[in-house]
Amino acid sequence: MPRPAIPERAPIGDSVSGWVVAADNNACALLIEPPPAHVRVVLSGLITLRYGLRFHGKPQLSIVPGLVAIDYGRMLTGEAAWEFLLRQSNLYPRAEVFGYRHDGRDEMMLVRALDLALAPHVLAYTTPADTTPAARVDALIGDGAALPERARPLLTPFASLDEWLAALP
Repeated sequence: MPRPAIPERAPIGDSVSGWVVAADNNACALLIEPPPAHVRVVLSGLITLRYGLRFHGKPQLSIVPGLVAIDYGRMLTGEAAWEFLLRQSNLYPRAEVFGYRHDGRDEMMLVRALDLALAPHVLAYTTPADTTPAARVDALIGDGAALPERARPLLTPFASLDEWLAALP
């Protein structure tokens, strides 16, 4: 019996129109409204947001899952892979996650090496085809109504750019 073909990686991603701006300490925020001229803009226009699952013991590192290989040759991509990782992966600790790290490097991790209790990193990409993010976004400035539902609980909301800058270390 022939083996099924391995599917192409298909990481989940959400699109949003806006601006990613950086502070002096390189912290980044997503703005829905145009930023003032004095702010450093990292990305603008249609931005692809992807989500990095954090490594156990190294929470500053994350992997954007594109393909999950479960026992007995079952493979998942896209939304099915994401839902599996968030809701059922504890049943399959040896499942393998293939994707790209937060720095764009190719990576493979076992599910048990991921810390799924921590909120995923929100990574901003210039195009949907990119594998290296332009920025990691931690905050949302302005009204989050236009933000994809998946990203809303992962970004700290601020009413204004000045409020965000004042809250930075």
